[in-house]
Amino acid sequence: MCGFVGYYSKKEYGEQVIRDMSQMIVHRGPDSDGFYTDGDVHFGFRRLSIIDLEAGSQPILNENEDVAIIFNGEIYNYQDIRVDLVEKGYKFKTHTDTEVILHGYEEYGEEGILNKLRGMFAFTIWDKRTGKLFGARDHFGIKPYYYAQMGGDLLIGSEIKAFLKHPAFKKEVNKEALKHYLVFQYNPLEETFFKGVHKLRPGHYYTFQDGKMTIKRYFNLELDYEDVGLEKTIENIEDAVEDSIKYHKISDVEVGSFLSGGVDSSYVVSKANVDKTFSVGFENKGFDETMYAKELSDMLGIDNYSKIITPDEFFEGIDKVQYYSDEPHANLSSVALYFLSGLASEHVKVVLSGEGADELFAGYNEYEMPWLQRTYAKLPFGLRHFLFNKTRNTNHFHGKTIITKFGQKLEDSYIGQAKIMLDNEANDILTPAYQNDVTMMDLTKKYYDDVKDMDEVSKRIYLDMNMWIVDDILLKADKMTMANSIELRVPLLDKEMWNVARKIPTKYKVHNTTTKYAFRKAAERSIPEAWSNRRKLGFVVPFVSFIKEEKYYQIVKEMFNREFVSEFFDVAKINQLLDNHYNGVINNGRKVYTIYTFLVWYNQYFLMEV
Repeated sequence: MCGFVGYYSKKEYGEQVIRDMSQMIVHRGPDSDGFYTDGDVHFGFRRLSIIDLEAGSQPILNENEDVAIIFNGEIYNYQDIRVDLVEKGYKFKTHTDTEVILHGYEEYGEEGILNKLRGMFAFTIWDKRTGKLFGARDHFGIKPYYYAQMGGDLLIGSEIKAFLKHPAFKKEVNKEALKHYLVFQYNPLEETFFKGVHKLRPGHYYTFQDGKMTIKRYFNLELDYEDVGLEKTIENIEDAVEDSIKYHKISDVEVGSFLSGGVDSSYVVSKANVDKTFSVGFENKGFDETMYAKELSDMLGIDNYSKIITPDEFFEGIDKVQYYSDEPHANLSSVALYFLSGLASEHVKVVLSGEGADELFAGYNEYEMPWLQRTYAKLPFGLRHFLFNKTRNTNHFHGKTIITKFGQKLEDSYIGQAKIMLDNEANDILTPAYQNDVTMMDLTKKYYDDVKDMDEVSKRIYLDMNMWIVDDILLKADKMTMANSIELRVPLLDKEMWNVARKIPTKYKVHNTTTKYAFRKAAERSIPEAWSNRRKLGFVVPFVSFIKEEKYYQIVKEMFNREFVSEFFDVAKINQLLDNHYNGVINNGRKVYTIYTFLVWYNQYFLMEV
């Protein structure tokens, strides 16, 4: 696990530029650095040593030194690919997966090597023979890849903050992003909060030659159901989990695991045979699952390390989270993950985690349909839509949630696992320069169109796989672990796991009120039923309680009333949101946090020295 930076330019900036860019991501690879220059191409690399500790430094060049690579991630099947390459006559200087990608590109070509890789990756190859850059991001977006074309230069990197040290980079807020961020709690656009900086999407690669960038897709998420029966489905899941964990444990350093009280991480730990697990919680009642993690670890004979996060630590952590995230990020669990990663980094360099299972196997509570909802959903849509329109502007009453949920088409309401504000609410608190007419449904439509003939659970899964997991879950997983210089691996989000999950019919994923049904049945064979059947909670964070306390209310209040805030927000309206929450009028906690984290991010990147 590492990080890379680079740029292509016809201008002469001097070698210090690439070194300064590399220094901005030193946390991603504190073990060593490496640099490469060939005419207009400049690469920088930071290494966290995991595989081939002695000889694995990057950039790596081929035998003729006319092809070079920088790579962030892990290729779990690299040994299998290496065997084929050796048989074809390739000579290896290292035992790394990086060199396998390099020679694989030479042998199989661009899409050929990408289709063979199993793992998480973002890499860039400079082919001096053709004068071409080739960059790619993994199938699901586990590893980040940013790029920007400015002043005739191409900038690339694992983190945006490295671009700040390049002379051609113009730092400017993307005015289109803020409104959507207030709706989704993350930026769902391909262009980041830094104007001109883009995210290479998962399953995509690019070539850059003669000043022209061409982006192509090499991997599609396709749901292709095949009913082999429940028992066979459970067996397929169990086999896939065991196989994936075996590959994800390949390492030359110790591997530990994150562990909550839920089924995903518990199942991973039970199969992984690790020696150490790590957990965090909060001291507020109902926000601490560390006792479940400790209990399971004791059952399995594993050492468990845990930490209770105080409110003071939480607020101090917000600044760090926004800095390391590069863009504003309002998932409350990011702060918990930051501290969890810090705890783990005291003991191991690599950790396993349970991300991906909820999306692949339908684990979110939004996917379920209790009896009353199933019954109501059978009413004619015209009647349900009429009742929705009649009650949409009324105060909340018992039953309104069901009327709202089933009175609209899924495509008109569901945007993923977080919806902080409606479009009109976001525009209402923004100044005119940051308002826009692009709706949340405009952003989700292209994904819904791909699965327009499928059932609602499948539509939710598909949307979450393309948006939520990429720009929220995986982003925070990468950024918070790398901030603490550890590598996170997600064995439940794997190409072969996907090939199993995408064929499982909805009836085996959601059974009445049980989400992740077949997956839980598979996990039940390895962990106690209390863990396999525990309802989805995630990292539950008591921020809504924190800001009802005077101390933390004043921290947010002070930020809301700084001079720069009026550029973005109607200051009176955001203060009203905060005051109404503090006084118990209405729970605005998530809205307040989303606004606050943007302001913290802006203060970090535009008002302070970075």
